[in-house]
Amino acid sequence: MEPSFSSLKPTKQVKNKIENRIRVECPKGTVPILKNTKSYFANAQYWAERHFNPLTDESHGKHIAGVREQGRGPYHGVAAWMSVHDLNVSRDQASYANIYAGSVLNNKTNFIQIGWMVNPSLFGDGQTWRYGFWKGADGKGCYTTTCSGFIQVSQTDLLSGPIPRPRKGDRAIFPSIVQDEVSGNWWTQHVRNFKKDIPIGYWPKELFDIIGHSVNMVGVTGAVQVSPSGISPPMGNGHLPTKHEGESARVRHLLIVTSKFKIKEPEMNELEKLLDSNKCYGLRDGKKRFFQKNANLLMYGGPGGKSC
Repeated sequence: MEPSFSSLKPTKQVKNKIENRIRVECPKGTVPILKNTKSYFANAQYWAERHFNPLTDESHGKHIAGVREQGRGPYHGVAAWMSVHDLNVSRDQASYANIYAGSVLNNKTNFIQIGWMVNPSLFGDGQTWRYGFWKGADGKGCYTTTCSGFIQVSQTDLLSGPIPRPRKGDRAIFPSIVQDEVSGNWWTQHVRNFKKDIPIGYWPKELFDIIGHSVNMVGVTGAVQVSPSGISPPMGNGHLPTKHEGESARVRHLLIVTSKFKIKEPEMNELEKLLDSNKCYGLRDGKKRFFQKNANLLMYGGPGGKSC
């Protein structure tokens, strides 16, 4: 199965140094599914209840740094190139970065997120993992494939798993969340600049009760879960963003799928900026390089610490 829409591509394509895909080789007619142990399932349920909600102010014990667009929709998707980093995070903390699409209506919240996360309690190690999360009808929510919901279709590319470290160059992912105009299902793909995008799978529209046709908010954010002791973990690459792109955790080529299923690459000054703790974290626009005139750039992150 494949989505009916065409590939997502930035307005100005710039070849990235490396493509950090999680690949396996499954026999024909089968797909890769992460094995769910009892402890992983229990931890996934626990973190699903505490998971950061990007659409509301209900984020006790969380800190965020990101941008979003709302009010000019409806929207049918979002994608972005995101740098990936290793972080020192304790078992009662989490640090992650993601794109998201969702809606809030009459005290109901539906959204989908996909990105990367360091969460030793959930994944059982301190590695940086790719992950997906959804929250739908009746308040149900689920990580990756720990419960029924996400439909894996790729035989080679997983929704979730440790992100490999490159020998050199950028460590990055280019995830997407896009609604299929024909079926209404929400697909995620690996966006590739000069090759065909790889459909990983989809969340059926039946999982949701208010985003069956579109969403009213899309964005990209870094987020952390604070430990009960009040200590906040690092976000992004663990450093406050500077004017130098290579020194900062960054997001490039933020793409939004409009109400007419057209792709736009907004200017950062058009987006609402969200930063709730400038003591421990930062957020700033980056300068465009001469060969990236149409490429938006956002830099974020910070060391965390006490009393953030």
